[in-house]
Amino acid sequence: MNLRLGLLLTLPPLLWAGNAVLGRMVVGSISPLSLNALRWALAGLLLLPLSWRLLRNTTALRQRWAYLALTGFLGMGCYNALQYQALRSSTALNVTLIAASLPVWMLAVGALLFGVRPQRRQLLGALLSLAGVALVMARGQPAALAQVQFVSGDLLMLLAIVSWALYSWLLARPPASMRGADSPGWNWAEALMAQLLFGLVFAGGMAGAEQVLGAAPIAWGPGLAFTLLYVAVGPSLIAYRCWGLGVAQAGPAVAAFFGNLTPLFAGLMSAALLGEWPQWYHGAALGLIAAGIWVSARR
Repeated sequence: MNLRLGLLLTLPPLLWAGNAVLGRMVVGSISPLSLNALRWALAGLLLLPLSWRLLRNTTALRQRWAYLALTGFLGMGCYNALQYQALRSSTALNVTLIAASLPVWMLAVGALLFGVRPQRRQLLGALLSLAGVALVMARGQPAALAQVQFVSGDLLMLLAIVSWALYSWLLARPPASMRGADSPGWNWAEALMAQLLFGLVFAGGMAGAEQVLGAAPIAWGPGLAFTLLYVAVGPSLIAYRCWGLGVAQAGPAVAAFFGNLTPLFAGLMSAALLGEWPQWYHGAALGLIAAGIWVSARR
């Protein structure tokens, strides 16, 4: 694995860690679904100068609507909304450590839906990562793992990770209409905008329903404005672009293990910004996750 590919797969976890920490910080200022909808609406506006040609010819969008709607729902309408909702009852560090189970779900989705048999080193790496997640869920008491009770945020984050695994495989294994001679010829910005248009429909619809059902009004302030700008640029545009390139080159299974760097970055940020200092079992979990990355990536 070359340095460029390593950087492509390391930058998204860094940006996503900031997304989790800042999302935790604005819990009392904006509802999860509203934050997700505003995030992608702002990202779409910033992406428009690079993708405006897409809107001049909507034929390609209509011909590929099923694939674009599914990726938009999973990657933008579903994953981020579930993560922000999870942060209402779970910590940023816990959420990102639970996300470390991604390799397990990535291998499972690949095997069940795409016929890709996992290699032994990938299975071993996934087991090490899952052991780290289990240690966090048990709060450092392995004997009590059988009695561990999930908070709602933990379960929501697990559901979010499953949706992200499926989204990543759909990026790596697109239908014939998105590749080869039948490809629409979109650049990266146009391809992301195509997903975003459909994802924003889901995100906006869910945010609207949330407001109708009585969500608290948005408490605007400098902190929330900065958070929106950050999540629209970093975790959305930059991270999605780098992740797409990295997944295409390394494959979803290998890329998933780099996603496990997110807890390391989130732990450092949480300690500095939220005062949520890591416990001993967080460090042990990160050690298991790092071992999983090493085992899965070695040749």
